[in-house]
Amino acid sequence: MTLFDGITARIVETPRLNAGILERATDDANASADRTIVFVHGNVSSAEFWQVAMLALPRDLRVIAVDLRGFGNSDSLPVDATRGLRDFSDDLHSVLETLGLETAHLVGWSMGGGVIMQYALDYPTLSLTLESPVSPYGFGGTRRDGSRLTDDDAGTGAGGANPDFVARLEAKDTTDEAPTSPRSVFRASYIATDFHSVNEDHWVESMLTTSTAEGNYPGDMKASDNWPGFAPGEIGVLNAMAPQYFNVSSIVDLENKPGILWVRGDEDIIVSDNSLFDINNLGKLGVIPEWPGDDVAPAQEMVSQTRDVLNAYVEAGGHVTELVFEGVGHAPHLEEPEDFRAALLHRIAYVPVGGPPTEAIVLKSAD
Repeated sequence: MTLFDGITARIVETPRLNAGILERATDDANASADRTIVFVHGNVSSAEFWQVAMLALPRDLRVIAVDLRGFGNSDSLPVDATRGLRDFSDDLHSVLETLGLETAHLVGWSMGGGVIMQYALDYPTLSLTLESPVSPYGFGGTRRDGSRLTDDDAGTGAGGANPDFVARLEAKDTTDEAPTSPRSVFRASYIATDFHSVNEDHWVESMLTTSTAEGNYPGDMKASDNWPGFAPGEIGVLNAMAPQYFNVSSIVDLENKPGILWVRGDEDIIVSDNSLFDINNLGKLGVIPEWPGDDVAPAQEMVSQTRDVLNAYVEAGGHVTELVFEGVGHAPHLEEPEDFRAALLHRIAYVPVGGPPTEAIVLKSAD
């Protein structure tokens, strides 16, 4: 792990797991919950990805980034996919409880967005910032309304992982010699094509902390009679987002609805209505042969599904801000850090200790 100046790392021993967390060296460990922000990373990454965002926030806030199981410095415990993302959200709660935090503002990126939506269903939260989040209906295999395409969720889960990418993760490959090298995947998928990060080595290092042990990334798979011939198994990270196991659309029914900020880039190719990681869309594009057509295997309209659920959340009395960054990919907090910071501060209604705001908070897209 490479730590930026001002960031510290430690292990928190909880009843569920030993979890790695990152903190700022000067933060007040006794800060109130309403001045505490907890960051949750996405798939094939770790808490390291949050360091720039953590350092940019005002010093009178307490900020924490947590490694999910099987990533970063946390235990590589197997993921029970039949619980959806609950293993992760329950782990997160165990960490916060051990730290003495009954609640906090939660920020989740990609899969982490799904984790914190699940968290909000089970535990109290002050606000949710969803950055490029997985659809509330899971990843792949659903129609616009969230209904599942097949009884076994064919084409979703661990069977969609590229075996060479998994092998290169396991081998700790830092090169860009192949499209399946983690560095190449970062450049092609995590960020917009014209964005170049001076911290790329650190982000690749973070990706390589992903555990490929049994029960972690990607998981097991089953044979299917439906195209493309595989279905999710019952263990592992990718299976945990299969629609038969993961569905958090019931956040609409929460009695106490935390305010939500939904942040995304319009050039995101991972979470998209035409995702290049969606097996059905790849079939439509001719990448995977014998695609049975839109009637049987349509691409998942991920962004539209999220908007539908969040619109229903608003109609049910919640508050949502959608912020779309033009020319940005899957990681707005890396590509537009200043505007991401401003939007986050706006969401948590930040006011400096001791007086009114001393800095302008400007949004590209306001409420």
